[in-house]
Amino acid sequence: MVDSEYKMESPDKPHQCLPELASLHEIGSRLKFRQLKLLIAIEDMGSVHRAAELLHMSQPGVSKALKEIEDAIGATLFARSPQGLLATDMGRCAIRHARLMCASLAHMHDELGSLSRGGGLRIAIGTVAGALAAVLADALVAFRRAYPTVRIDLYEDTSAHLLEKLQSGAIDMALCRTSVATHPGSFHFEWLCDEVVGVAASPSHPLADAETVTLAQAAQYPWILFPGHMPLRTLLEREAASQNVAIRSFIETSSTFATALLLHKSNEIIALFSGETIDFFEQSRTLRRLKLKIKSTAEPYGIVMRAGFTQTPMVHRLCEFIRMHAPHSDSVSTR
Repeated sequence: MVDSEYKMESPDKPHQCLPELASLHEIGSRLKFRQLKLLIAIEDMGSVHRAAELLHMSQPGVSKALKEIEDAIGATLFARSPQGLLATDMGRCAIRHARLMCASLAHMHDELGSLSRGGGLRIAIGTVAGALAAVLADALVAFRRAYPTVRIDLYEDTSAHLLEKLQSGAIDMALCRTSVATHPGSFHFEWLCDEVVGVAASPSHPLADAETVTLAQAAQYPWILFPGHMPLRTLLEREAASQNVAIRSFIETSSTFATALLLHKSNEIIALFSGETIDFFEQSRTLRRLKLKIKSTAEPYGIVMRAGFTQTPMVHRLCEFIRMHAPHSDSVSTR
């Protein structure tokens, strides 16, 4: 179905429909929370028709509401394209802040509900696997002893996905890298640890007991690799290129558990992990660290928050626990 009700500019003329940006007072007095949700729905669904179905509204009703939002803001927020409705630069800005406001309101509701039930506050934190093993697990255990009523929502993911969650307000903070960010200036990065990496395989792997292993030897076996956009994948490719070695990919995944499980069940597969992750799996004899020296250095990870956003005192307290449990915690600093 064609979204015929909504009249908009073409993508190459995204800002010519409405002449002047409204004042802060005008925007604040005219915008409603349900209109913010409507903006998000249109971007997510890519059409007025599908957004109307999602919100249980009529298509003319959504078109009228969108026109009211654009009038309130004083800017064209969407443009028609062969792929559907695409947000303009002004639209992407408005939607990004709409997501933050909706997420903030949801967090407020969760915390108020928890407090009304006699519970505590809530902190949502994201982490890459290496930081979880090296720092965060111990920090959270200690934090729990000190603040037993605070609820922690923990997400393990790639740095790129965590930064998206952070920017949308889905999480309060992250332990990850900002080098993969499209707009690094949107985040505040506090260096935490220079990650050490290693190569691991099953204890039954032919190279498990070798005194030394070269990358050329390891390349004779299939590997589980991180997806191409991840920093540790880039590190391995850089190492392989420097030695003129080709790595054979068996599976690509960002899941640490899936990788460890597959390695444990196979006497052929090899994978790159953070050093602390290998240490954990070696303790349970699930994996064995191969004596293979990776010369390329991994990018550091740290505590990441949204730039210019004031965090709660409890989030700052959790950060203190994280710093205390970081390797070489006396040298933790902002970079």
